[in-house]
Amino acid sequence: MFLSDGDIKKSLKNGEIIIKDFDKKRLQPASYDVLLGNDFLLFDRHMMGVIDPKDETSKHMRKIHVADDESFMLHPHEFALAVTKDYFGTNANLCCQLMGKSSLARLGLIIHTTAGFIDPGNELCPTLELFNTNSLPVKLYPGMKIAQVAFCRLETPAERPYGHPDLGSKYYKSQSVESSQMWKNFKKSTRKKNGKTK
Repeated sequence: MFLSDGDIKKSLKNGEIIIKDFDKKRLQPASYDVLLGNDFLLFDRHMMGVIDPKDETSKHMRKIHVADDESFMLHPHEFALAVTKDYFGTNANLCCQLMGKSSLARLGLIIHTTAGFIDPGNELCPTLELFNTNSLPVKLYPGMKIAQVAFCRLETPAERPYGHPDLGSKYYKSQSVESSQMWKNFKKSTRKKNGKTK
């Protein structure tokens, strides 16, 4: 069950939802608008021949910091990672879904390619997977409304919320734009094969 604006306010008061620097003007009927942060990550395509999920990709990426009064140009069919300015999350009773804004979708901007789900128990500044589907560049401004987050109540609280020691949660309480940590999964499976797991 998705939470209404009234439910979101109640859940903020009782600590089920965390939204740092909550702004009631950004509260929608059943979601909350989140703002674009200042940092972006781009692949250095000229330095690599292929993207290998087994490889740590951060060494193939460069970080770009955009000042509040500047803009970031996302070129046609270009992919970039970004981060929200907002830090938010839930306890084990709720999860959240990050979704695009209709007005930006009509410009051809995808704000997350697949990963919009935020697990119960996690709180962070989510990394966005931006893609420009248009044939023209799109300007993005730090502090602009970039996405909306909807909150959903679970029937029962998660037994092992995100951040639980058993899960190896890679992006727990992240506050910056982060490259893929998929390579850690391959390291883990290699350790299991070699009998070196804890």
